[in-house]
Amino acid sequence: MTFFLLRRFGLMLIVLFLVSIIVFSLISLLPGDPALIMLGQEATPEALAALREQMGLNDPIYIQYLHWATGVLQGDLGHSIQDHTPVLEILLNKIPVTLELTIISFIIAILIALPIGILSAVRKGTLLDYSGTFFALSGVSLPSFWLGILLIYAFAVQLDWFAPSGYVPFSEDVWRNLLLMLLPAVTLGSRLAAELMRMIRSSLLEVLESDFIRTGYAKGLLERSVVFGHALKNALIPVITVSGLQLTTFFGGAVIVETIFAVPGLGRLIYDSILSRDYPVVQGVVLFMAFAVVVTNFLIDIVYSIIDPRIKLSGGSK
Repeated sequence: MTFFLLRRFGLMLIVLFLVSIIVFSLISLLPGDPALIMLGQEATPEALAALREQMGLNDPIYIQYLHWATGVLQGDLGHSIQDHTPVLEILLNKIPVTLELTIISFIIAILIALPIGILSAVRKGTLLDYSGTFFALSGVSLPSFWLGILLIYAFAVQLDWFAPSGYVPFSEDVWRNLLLMLLPAVTLGSRLAAELMRMIRSSLLEVLESDFIRTGYAKGLLERSVVFGHALKNALIPVITVSGLQLTTFFGGAVIVETIFAVPGLGRLIYDSILSRDYPVVQGVVLFMAFAVVVTNFLIDIVYSIIDPRIKLSGGSK
């Protein structure tokens, strides 16, 4: 266990180090002058030159990276070019919003995928199975931006059940917060629900054809006991892995969904920061997303080994 944790932790550091180099290099190569953005078009050449020297923009790129990486290790991600607010402070204000949206989306995806996937597997070849397959194909095929616009038109414009966009903090008004987050969460979680449904169906079908399942039926066990007591536990092992990996893609989808529904989270922040060329904020958001993905994968490995005792934490299998 200790060796596994140390090895995974070492891999995490290597991945984050490589990601930090890529992120810093790509952002630094983008067109635009941060000094000109800060001072404006009316700035004098002398003022621009002084600010570039102060910000270290005249240094070689590897020196700039070392200064930036040293600051990151000390918890200093720099300051926003737009309002000079510390990037870390901006991230801490936005992370809870995206985290809430991610959690609600994941819960919705599980609530949709689990019953439909089980029914499709148990009732293979019936109308329920075909309906579930149609839902899965539709969920995978529909782009998030199109589904989001469709939900706004149907439930906000035509039916007037929800507000088309906006956000209220959970601490201020719980009910209003949930109402505003429902449509974005459905939009973000629909694709994961479709993929999980297909995975649950195929995994459960494979387990139901196993010898120990046939033995269970031969002993006279009820179908409910066989499916939920024996088959489902084994079928969910690959599903947990896939769901965890798909969970990391929520950050990418959040950029589109938060922009459409005006949710002030990390996705909306990186979109606005790219438009305004606020490079320190973009670097901070991307680095945080990479960190979240790496940590999530690490936690998935631990959960995976706990659920399936055949898998040893040393990385092999018995």
